[in-house]
Amino acid sequence: MRERVMDLVFLIGVALKGLDGLVELVGAIVLLVTTPGQLLHVAQRLTAHELAREPNDVLANALLHSIKQLGSGTVVFLAVYLLLHGVVELAIVVALMLGTRRVYPWAIAAIGAFLVYQVYELFVSPSIGLVLLTVFDLIILLLTWREWRRGRPLRQTWHSTLDWILRRPQPQH
Repeated sequence: MRERVMDLVFLIGVALKGLDGLVELVGAIVLLVTTPGQLLHVAQRLTAHELAREPNDVLANALLHSIKQLGSGTVVFLAVYLLLHGVVELAIVVALMLGTRRVYPWAIAAIGAFLVYQVYELFVSPSIGLVLLTVFDLIILLLTWREWRRGRPLRQTWHSTLDWILRRPQPQH
């Protein structure tokens, strides 16, 4: 049962990684085509109702504060980072879905490289979001390592987990 749950967590994590990569790509594109002033204006419009009701709203104020701190150089760096991270995440997910076990070491290396950078950033400018992303990436890295060591391609994990969820009998190999 524990193995099945770990398989399910791995598959959900891979799906979330893909979704995160897609969101990062969209975010990067938005950052590349807008100015910090335009971003601040949108953030002010999005948070105006909440701040009118609750002027001390932590999330709304944190969002506005973060955007006010963005300079054009920071925006470009953030856009490039999100673009690179998003492309790599999507490539990992697609490769895992279509590929064989040979993809796992590459995925582990890419996630590991981002983890090293994220840990560095945690020391330089810690944030709750970065802590959550780092923990999530670490879990995905460990689960990817586990899958690679088990010798199963993602498709096999997907099929056996789906059979387990739907309670279909497993074919004997």
